Amino acid sequence: MREIRALADRFDTLLADAKAEKYTYTLSESEKQELNVENGGFKLMRTVFNNNGSLKIFDGARMGAADGNDLTEEGLAKLIADASAAAASSPEDPCHDIAPDQGRDVFRQGVYEPDLDGFVARIREFLDTVARDYPKVNIMAAIGSFDRWHWFSRNTNGTEFEGFGGQYGFSIEFSASDGERTTGLDYTGFSAKDLDRPFIEMGDVRRHLEDIQNSIAPETLTGKFEGTVVLTPGCAAEFLYMLLSNYIGSGVVMEGTSLWLDKVGQQVADERLTVSLKPYDERIVNGERGTGDGFRSEDVTLIGKGVLKTHWLNLYAANKTGRPVVKNTGFDLVVDPGDTPCADIIASVDKGLILGGFSGGEPGTNGEFSGVAKNSFLVENGKVKCAVTETMVNGNLGEIVKHIRAISKEVCADGSSVVPYIAVDGVVISGK
Repeated sequence: MREIRALADRFDTLLADAKAEKYTYTLSESEKQELNVENGGFKLMRTVFNNNGSLKIFDGARMGAADGNDLTEEGLAKLIADASAAAASSPEDPCHDIAPDQGRDVFRQGVYEPDLDGFVARIREFLDTVARDYPKVNIMAAIGSFDRWHWFSRNTNGTEFEGFGGQYGFSIEFSASDGERTTGLDYTGFSAKDLDRPFIEMGDVRRHLEDIQNSIAPETLTGKFEGTVVLTPGCAAEFLYMLLSNYIGSGVVMEGTSLWLDKVGQQVADERLTVSLKPYDERIVNGERGTGDGFRSEDVTLIGKGVLKTHWLNLYAANKTGRPVVKNTGFDLVVDPGDTPCADIIASVDKGLILGGFSGGEPGTNGEFSGVAKNSFLVENGKVKCAVTETMVNGNLGEIVKHIRAISKEVCADGSSVVPYIAVDGVVISGK
């Protein structure tokens, strides 16, 4: 990959020639080495290169933005022309701004030079392990990749960030079958900075494989009841993202529709729940280092022991509402574990579901959610009874975090998040 700093220096010259007085930009280059597996065999090895440039130019209180993947001199000149034209035609809004001077920094993450032979060996090991331990599981497709990136960001307030990084990624698509009976598809994956552990032990891979093999003969529930739902880590992360977006995100706070608009400093959830964004956690492989607004990213706790610590606002929303900006625009989610083994949580459930996946629309501003339970299991009297199909779950995001039954000691760290199992009461579960 080319020397991106020299490219940035040339970009600054072009911006000066265009008489741009206030701006912020990021230039990036990445390389992906990808290995595809279909039906148990290696099918394709390819290398893909990608460039990207993003620019914001300010003309007084007007702001214009442009993006492109051409980092030649002609491409950079077009970025400037497009952003300038957008600024000239945009309405005045003094709330658009860039971060103050963050100084200079260089960030290095993950591994920059891959061990491709070791990577292939780990993939082969994984396929052999699945064939041996989960004979009814069919790996329909798998993608292994090594991604390497280099980015550079500057703004006219003096900030200069440069980032280097690399990570391994592995994702699988699979089903299970026994004779003529077969399941639907499931998916999982992870990212990693090294090859120290077998892939089957990474992220939540083993649980997904066990669950799909145990889902070949699901049963259809009848009737409706209010029960306990044990959110698996991936599902818990999805529900927490919906909660944060609908209750403390920039959009709902600016619109005034957030149900937690005036709840900062107050108890909004069970005291065992602590939700943070931690890009510098050692278990997060590619954590955010610079925000979209130009701040140096920081770890932030959004909910601490059930208390709302802050709204999750970008710079524009903070300026618009007069509330504090949060210097974190990624979703490097870390949820504190509890003190209860997952097996004991399940044993405490009188009637409910282990929710492996959720398919539904976006919740409303009131937090109401409704959707189909995917890859899920019925629990009765503390025992896992069967896999279920055609089952709906309904509830309210703000209410279920107040009614947490337990949080597991175990966590799933998949490279992008660290999340335990979370059991919540008060969810309506409906069959036919």
